[in-house]
Amino acid sequence: MASMIVVGVQWGDEGKGKVVDLLTAHVDCVVRFQGGNNAGHTLVVNGRKIIMHLIPSGILHQGKTCFIGNGVVVDPGVLLEELDRLARYGAPVTPERLMVSRYAHVIMPYHRMLDLAREARKGKGRIGTTGRGIGPCYEDKAARSGIRIHHLLDEKSLKELVERNLEEKNFLLKHYFGMETVDAEAVLDEYAAYGKSLEPFVGDVGLRLHEAMAAGRNVLFEGAQGTHLDIDHGTYPFVTSSNTVAGNACCGAGVGPTRIDKVLGILKAYTTRVGGGPFPTELDDSVGECIRNRGVEFGSTTGRPRRCGWLDMCVVNHSVRLNGLTRLAVTKLDVLTGIPTLKIAVAYRCGGETLTSLPTEGDRLACCEPIYEEFPGWEENLQGIRRFEDLPQNTRNYLHAIETMSGIPLAIVSVGPGRDETIVREEIL
Repeated sequence: MASMIVVGVQWGDEGKGKVVDLLTAHVDCVVRFQGGNNAGHTLVVNGRKIIMHLIPSGILHQGKTCFIGNGVVVDPGVLLEELDRLARYGAPVTPERLMVSRYAHVIMPYHRMLDLAREARKGKGRIGTTGRGIGPCYEDKAARSGIRIHHLLDEKSLKELVERNLEEKNFLLKHYFGMETVDAEAVLDEYAAYGKSLEPFVGDVGLRLHEAMAAGRNVLFEGAQGTHLDIDHGTYPFVTSSNTVAGNACCGAGVGPTRIDKVLGILKAYTTRVGGGPFPTELDDSVGECIRNRGVEFGSTTGRPRRCGWLDMCVVNHSVRLNGLTRLAVTKLDVLTGIPTLKIAVAYRCGGETLTSLPTEGDRLACCEPIYEEFPGWEENLQGIRRFEDLPQNTRNYLHAIETMSGIPLAIVSVGPGRDETIVREEIL
C-alpha cells in the first residue's frame, strides 16, 4: 500500500490535473480534500473537452474509486450538473465509483450572493474571488452554523438551519448590501431535491479510506489551488478560504498523518497567478504575453487571463518546506521553447536586505525586487521527447538548476498537453 499527496507549489493552475491523471493508473482511490468549485480541471471524454470543478479527475479511469472529502465545500447543483454532463458524454458515474462525504459543507444561494456583494464593495481592493460562495461557506463552517451534506437528507434539520441562517443573511443582504433577500421555501425545495438525488453517493469517506488502506489499496490525495493560496501560509489576504498545503489532506479526508508516504509538488516551468496580490516575477511585457498565449493561460473556472512571470525559487522553496515535498513534477516546459534567455528568481531585494525566503505579508512582498539567474533558452521542439537524456542540453541545465536550488529530485517532466507527452524519470507509485 502507498499513499501520495499531490499539491501545487505556486499560486495554483500548475497542471495538477494532468499529473493526477497520469498517476491514477497506479492507484485504486483518488481523493479531493479541500476547496470547492472555484478550482477547475479539464477532462477529455470521447474526444470532447469538459471542465470539471468538484469530481476528481481520476473519474475517467475505470476501476478507480473517487472521493470528495469532508474538507471540500460542495455546491450540490454544480456536482449534479457534472454527473449529468459525464453521463451525456458517455461516461456515467455510479455510487460505486464516487462517494461524497456526509460531513462536507454545502454552498447555499446566500453564500454566492454574499461573495459577489462583498467583492463588488471592495472596489480596487478586490481579492479576485470567483464569486462561487466558497469563502462565505467556510465562514459558516468555522462559525458552526454551516449546513452539511447529511442535513440535505433530513428535511427537518435542513428547514431549521436554513430558517435560522436566513435571519442573519437576509438582514445583511437587504440592509447592508441593498440586495434582494432569499426566500426560505424556495431554498428548501431546491436543496431537499438535491439531497434526494445525491443520497446514493453519500457516505463516510474517512471510514472507507481507512478500509481501503487496511486492504492494501493505493490512495492519491488531490489538492486544489496552490500552496501560496493557503489561508494560513499563503500571501494573505490574497488567498483562498481553505488550507491548500499537504498537511490538510489528512484533516480534509479523515485519515491519520502516519498513513501518508509521499508528497509530490507540481510546478510550472514559469509562474502564473490569477486575481490580485503581489507577484514579484510578473512579466508585464511581450514575453509575458507570449507565455500566456502559448500556455493558454486563462482560468478554467472564470476564463480570466492569468498573470505570467518567471519561475521564482523563493516561492518554490517555501512550498518545499511547508509541504514536506519528496518529489517534484515540472509542467509546461514546452511553453518556454524559443525564448532566447530564461530567468529564475533566486532571492529578493527588499528595503536594503537580501531575502532568500518568501515574506508572505502582502505589503512587504509587494516591495520585493527579484534577483535573477539567467539561463540560455532552446529552440528545439520538446513534445516528441520521452527520455530526459534526449532533451536539449540547455533544457536539462534549466531543469538541473531547479533540482539543485530546491534540493528535491525531479520525477516527472511534462513536455506537452497530452497524457503521453511526459517524461517519467522515476516511478513514484
